[in-house]
Amino acid sequence: MTDNDDPGPGRPGTDYRTLNRASWDDRAAAHAASPDYAVDRFAADPAYLSEVVRFDLPRLGDVAGLRGVHLQCHIGTDTVSLHRLGARMTGLDFSGASLAQARALAERTGAAVDFVQADVYDAPDVLGVGGFDLVYTGVGALCWLPDIRRWARVVAALLRPGGRLFLREGHPMLWALDETRPDGLLVVDHPYFERTEPVVWDEGGTYVSTEATFTHNTTHEWNHGLGEVVTALLDAGLELTMLCEHDSAPWDALPGRQVRDGHGEWRLTERPWRLPQTYTLQARRR
Repeated sequence: MTDNDDPGPGRPGTDYRTLNRASWDDRAAAHAASPDYAVDRFAADPAYLSEVVRFDLPRLGDVAGLRGVHLQCHIGTDTVSLHRLGARMTGLDFSGASLAQARALAERTGAAVDFVQADVYDAPDVLGVGGFDLVYTGVGALCWLPDIRRWARVVAALLRPGGRLFLREGHPMLWALDETRPDGLLVVDHPYFERTEPVVWDEGGTYVSTEATFTHNTTHEWNHGLGEVVTALLDAGLELTMLCEHDSAPWDALPGRQVRDGHGEWRLTERPWRLPQTYTLQARRR
């Protein structure tokens, strides 16, 4: 068995990718149909950008003319947004159903984006080494990966010298909280640091507004401490150029305890400064 074929940690005999891919395949159509992803607005307004990309515009800078790859791109709304900002984009995801929605979005909007189906750890083998000016990863991607150091090596392999990683991700402090408590307390109940064994979830539903029901509900996830992410990138040959923590997230991560602002971000209704919910990180390959 090669390194790329290794199913990784999880329940004995269970390939975490098989479980997680089935969950994403099951939800792709519902996500594309949900108003939260605003697919119809993308088609109607050629200047429209996803709320996630728009949030980080002051930090993203000019990407016009850059060759970029969006790892774990899902249905491609952030990928198309970067294309609209002038980058030559490729989107990569392991879910065929998600990529079908991404390609449909690109066709509806006339976006010249290539979408490639592959596991993120296989990206250098599939896309080539050292060919990208920009590696972009959006919110809710890293928790599906068991090994943050291996991910950092993938990023370094994809980037040309001087190329940069741009990452906005859920904060590991947020992922560690019990979001179901009825008393409103912020209680750490899940791992903050990366562990070999995954957190196993068996939950219906999804994070967007939908009335759809799903049959594939078991997933494996891992948290990665902020220091672990930074150290993995440094060890892979990147240098950190920006790290901003935010008190908001683009989805309602703690239902019943948050308020949404005019830009689509959710933060705690009471004393939002208590909790970092997301962070934006930028690093450059030396």
